[in-house]
Amino acid sequence: MRTIALLTLLGLSYSGTAAQTVPYTARTVTVDGVADEAVWKLSEWSPLEHQMAGTVPEASDFSGRYKLAWDEQQLYLMVEITDDVLMDTHPDPKEAYWDDDCLEIFLDEDASGGDHLHSFNAFAYHIALDGNVADFGNAQNDKEVILLNDHLDSAWRRQTEAPYNIVWEVAVRLYPDTFTTAQPGEPVTLEADKTLGFMLAYCDNDGSDTREHFMGSHSITPVNGDKNRGYIDASVFGQLILKK
Repeated sequence: MRTIALLTLLGLSYSGTAAQTVPYTARTVTVDGVADEAVWKLSEWSPLEHQMAGTVPEASDFSGRYKLAWDEQQLYLMVEITDDVLMDTHPDPKEAYWDDDCLEIFLDEDASGGDHLHSFNAFAYHIALDGNVADFGNAQNDKEVILLNDHLDSAWRRQTEAPYNIVWEVAVRLYPDTFTTAQPGEPVTLEADKTLGFMLAYCDNDGSDTREHFMGSHSITPVNGDKNRGYIDASVFGQLILKK
């Protein structure tokens, strides 16, 4: 707890990067992939530029950037993606979803960090192209993959002009670490100056058996050469500070 307080005081996240500030919106964002709300003009772009697994893609193959906003009920994301091939080959949303194209949102409601692979200390929401939302469950779920579709709303549209970017909007309701699928409780009410643990990534596959690229928003120090740590350890997340 002392470490968390010190990092917050310094404006740093566990990953060592400066915390991002997130602007408030008094108007609910319509999640439709259009992104015409005024808050998106106020929010700043951040890149998906850090290799987490696979190889680093050419910009024409994959590139991405995102903006954030919030209100009392939800955290909003607007993600702009260049992806020359969209792929979703696994009909079962609980099977190898990470090897299809998907957007992955990592959230830690109280920014406490730590292990969350088979707990709800934090969430790793894998949002498939078809809208299903997968993560690992806890011991009550036999540590199997579960769907958490009711935790968020998402929609994407592909633009009709080259390079045919995808605009993907998401509204996420944040649950505390007391959440269980048997007794989910209510999502928290967000307020100004709240700190959240956060990271964003995209799995890109152009036709291989496994994903070819996994690019994220924050740099991760590898453990035994492995930088794919977000779904295991919330301590590698960055931090967001909600501002009003």
